[in-house]
Amino acid sequence: MDKLNTENKILQAAEDEFIEQGYSGARMQAIANKAGINKALLHYYFRSKQKLFEMIFKTAFKLFIPKILGVFERNDIDFFEKIKVFTSEYINIIIKNPHIPGFILHELGTKKSSLATIILDQAINIEPIKLQIEAEIEKGTIKSIMPEQLVMNIIALCVFPIVAAPIGEVILFQGNTKKYQDMIQARKNHVAEFVINSIKS
Repeated sequence: MDKLNTENKILQAAEDEFIEQGYSGARMQAIANKAGINKALLHYYFRSKQKLFEMIFKTAFKLFIPKILGVFERNDIDFFEKIKVFTSEYINIIIKNPHIPGFILHELGTKKSSLATIILDQAINIEPIKLQIEAEIEKGTIKSIMPEQLVMNIIALCVFPIVAAPIGEVILFQGNTKKYQDMIQARKNHVAEFVINSIKS
């Protein structure tokens, strides 16, 4: 069996198991079964459940707080256009990985101290975004707002409706999944417009 192919199968199986069961409920035997290998081979590739979980969590976190934050460093579009690009691309990422946000939030709630190091190791730098927001405030383009609040507002507006989809579908559309999914697609523009209108001077 090809080594790289085996590792990929293990990682996919582990992602499925951890997302479905969480760290505490996940079992190495279940991961081995899903990957189509024996448990001994699984331990050969990944020595412990903790090490395997950390790798899955790190990958998931990179999707949850994506590198597309770099869109705010672009010089070819204005600040409002950057918000539009970010929200559209971010919602697309979450639509393709709908279980990732819930997984991240759940594990942070139960293993916050041990996962803090992994998060810090990602070296996510929002300083350029904060400086740009402050510059836009100084120019009078947008109202005065704490940069961290604006970043949090944008991320929350993108993420929450997808995390809350099981409830949202029932309350808003009587369980009609198609209508709810259409609404999520529409939010690519709606969120950007809502944010821009709320901060524009």
